[in-house]
Amino acid sequence: MAAGSSSKGGEVPTRSQSEANRKLKYISLAVLVVQNASLILSIRYVRTLPGDRFFTTSAVVMAEVLKVMTCLLIILLQKRCSLKGTFWFLLDSVVFQYHDTLKLAVPSLIYTLQNNLQYVAISNLPAATFQVTYQLKILTTALFSVLMLRKSLSRVQWVSLLLLFAGVAIVQVQQEGNKEAAVADASNQNYMVGLVAVVISCLSSGFAGVYFERILKGSAASVWMRNVQLGIFGTALGLLGMWWNDGAAVAERGFLFGYTGMVWCVIFNQAFGGLLVAVVVKYADNILKGFATSFSIIVSTVMSIYLFGFHVDLLFTAGAGLVIGAVYMYSLPKAPGGSLSPNSSSSSASAEPPRTDVGGEMEAFLPKCSGKEKGS
Repeated sequence: MAAGSSSKGGEVPTRSQSEANRKLKYISLAVLVVQNASLILSIRYVRTLPGDRFFTTSAVVMAEVLKVMTCLLIILLQKRCSLKGTFWFLLDSVVFQYHDTLKLAVPSLIYTLQNNLQYVAISNLPAATFQVTYQLKILTTALFSVLMLRKSLSRVQWVSLLLLFAGVAIVQVQQEGNKEAAVADASNQNYMVGLVAVVISCLSSGFAGVYFERILKGSAASVWMRNVQLGIFGTALGLLGMWWNDGAAVAERGFLFGYTGMVWCVIFNQAFGGLLVAVVVKYADNILKGFATSFSIIVSTVMSIYLFGFHVDLLFTAGAGLVIGAVYMYSLPKAPGGSLSPNSSSSSASAEPPRTDVGGEMEAFLPKCSGKEKGS
């Protein structure tokens, strides 16, 4: 009887813990879907509104500034609100260890370019088309991982990448033959400009993610410290880009020209959304992240129909369906011995450190390490 009650008592914590983990996974799914879909839809919305348009270069800078301020606040709280301790910690991490800080200049430059290109792409493409096409970053990340990090892909992942490319190609054929009226008729929107921007953004996203991983192997810095370092370069490079592209107009009209409540919502989503995902992503496995990405495509498509009059036909549905299926297939666990790589005999899985820039959660879709585990 005692043994029975002991066994029963031991099951209670396990069940409650399992229930808590299940709830965290559902919360993670909701956060990933909402952040992924809402950012694209909100950018599309504010960029297609009539009237004065804000400077996208200033929005990129503002998002970097807010992200740095948030990370500094979190570091201050971790140091128990000690200003002196925080100051010396930052001085040591950023200045004294300047070699480590300078390593982030290249990925920061690429992320700044990527954030600006996203505005260009979404301003010229239907939100649903952008969401589908932007999944090419999974393909570019996988290819750069194989080339630069000698990682391995399973047969299922190779097939999923082919399906992904085919699905995106079908959507582009559909868009070329039947362009969205708002894009075809508007003189200030150019489909080809948007397509080129999203392709370059995917290439830069894949390269930056893999390069970021490669240079930071074995680093012990926290994700908040990394974002401070990235944000310092990102703010400086963003200001340089703003001066180069919109310098005269910003000097005449002001840094915050065209900012409305909705524009601020976009900037806050861009700044804090990635940080929030970085926290939540720890509770979601790869399958859940793949499902979240697939579901966000559906949400973006449905909302585009109601918000922007987007037309969905059979060809778009087929292409988007292939992309959704490919994203889910790519996120499936790799079967033992199922990799296609010269070094695949000792393939091992390791935890992926979250990256907190726009689209950062996609690091979870990196191929698994071959031969050695990845550093945090």
